[in-house]
Amino acid sequence: PPYFLLIGIPELEEEQFWIAFPFCIMYGIALLGNIPLLLIIKAEPSLHEPKFLFLAMLAFTDLVLSTSTVPKTLSIFWLGFGEIGFPSCLTQMFFIHAFSTVESGVLTATALDRFVAICCPLRHSSILSVPVVVALVGLVLVRGVLLVSPTCFLLRQRHFCQHHVIAHSYCEHMAVAKLACGDTSANVIYGLFVAFLVTGTDVVLISVSYAMILRVGTRLPSREARPKAFSTCTSHVCVILAFYTPALFTFLAHRFGQGIPPPVHIMVANLYLLVPPTLNPLVYGVRTKKLWDRV
Repeated sequence: PPYFLLIGIPELEEEQFWIAFPFCIMYGIALLGNIPLLLIIKAEPSLHEPKFLFLAMLAFTDLVLSTSTVPKTLSIFWLGFGEIGFPSCLTQMFFIHAFSTVESGVLTATALDRFVAICCPLRHSSILSVPVVVALVGLVLVRGVLLVSPTCFLLRQRHFCQHHVIAHSYCEHMAVAKLACGDTSANVIYGLFVAFLVTGTDVVLISVSYAMILRVGTRLPSREARPKAFSTCTSHVCVILAFYTPALFTFLAHRFGQGIPPPVHIMVANLYLLVPPTLNPLVYGVRTKKLWDRV
C-alpha cells in the first residue's frame, strides 16, 4: 500500500489529546537526560572506561528508541496526522525492534561489567579493555541489525488487500503483519523466535551474572564492602525490570493476548519505549557519584 493510517490508542481517541502531555514531558526528560550524558562522557577522558562507555551506548539507544516513536505519536494525538508511508513505516519498525534488541544487549554487557568489577576487581581493566568494550558494542549492534532485518523483508513481500488502518500509535511488526493477506505464520514464528532468543539469552546471562555477584558479595570480609557491592547493582536491576517487564508483556500480547483490552495493550507498548529512556539517565546519573560530579 502507498501508506498506512495509525489511529493511536484504540477506544481512547478522544482522550489522546490529554494523554499526549505526559508523553511529551517524559520525552523531554529523556532528551534532557540522555544528551548531556553523551556529551559529558565524550568530553571527559576520565570517564572513558567500560561502565561509562556502556552507559553512553545505552543513552544513544534510548534516544533512538524514543525519537523513533514519540514525535509521530504526538502528531497523531495532537494533530490527527496518522498517515505514514509504507517505506517510512518499515523504517520506523526496523529502528524500534533493532534498537530494542540493542538495548537488551547493552544491559547484558553492563551486567557483565558489574560481574567482572565485583568478582575480579584486580583484572577488570585487563578483561574489559576499551577494544573489548568496542567489540562488544559492535557485536550487539550487528546482532540487532541481522535479527530484525528479515522481518522488514518478509513484510515487504506481503500483499495487504487495501487494509491500511493500524490499531496502534507506531509501526510494530505484528500490528502491521496482521493487515497482510494470506498466511502470516512465518512472521509470527520468526517474531517469536527473535523475541525468545534475545530475551531468553540475555535474561539468563544477566541472572547468572547477578547470582555470582550475590555469591561473592555475601563472602566479602568487610561489612562496608558488602552494601557497596550490592548498591552498585541496585540501579541496574531497576533498569532491567523497567525494560523487560513491559517488553515481554508487549511481545506476548500481540500473539496470545486476545483477552487483553486494546487500550491497555497499546498504552503499555508506548510506555515500554518511553519509560526506560526517561528513567535510565535519572537512575544512573543520580546514583553514580563520579558522573554526578562531572555534571
